[in-house]
Amino acid sequence: MPGFEVLYQAAALCLTYPDDYFRDRLPLLREAAPQLRAFTDHAAVTPQGELQAHYVQVFDFRNRHSLYLSWWTDGDTRNRGMSLVRFKELYRAHGLEFTGEELPDFLPAVLEFVSRTGDIGMLTEHRAALDELRSRLTAFGTPYACVLDAVCATLPPASTGARR
Repeated sequence: MPGFEVLYQAAALCLTYPDDYFRDRLPLLREAAPQLRAFTDHAAVTPQGELQAHYVQVFDFRNRHSLYLSWWTDGDTRNRGMSLVRFKELYRAHGLEFTGEELPDFLPAVLEFVSRTGDIGMLTEHRAALDELRSRLTAFGTPYACVLDAVCATLPPASTGARR
């Protein structure tokens, strides 16, 4: 994973709610991660309220574009709880404690973890889910698709027979 740490951190910021923190860092994101330029250029010229409304429309109304990786593999089943425990255990194994407001499988949290540790295991394990999310975002016509394009371009292809 050499050299992708900055991309993963930038992608994590791009996939979180576009608040003032995001807006303040947008010039840095544009320079640090040219792979995300299509999204960051869009975000730079879009009024913040419009960008926030679009984020909610894309990610918060239904699971169709879920940013929770275990949702893609387990859905809303009992198995999902064990998957979430696996994410927490992975963070702990690297000396990190997950304390976020989101669940530990939230894609921006996973991307931030990968940027800090270099451990792409959970991303590669959920590659089929990332591909499905990317496909759905592309079909929806949202600039967020290019963020997933950039992340997926750094990963090995999904194994055949992987669940979605």
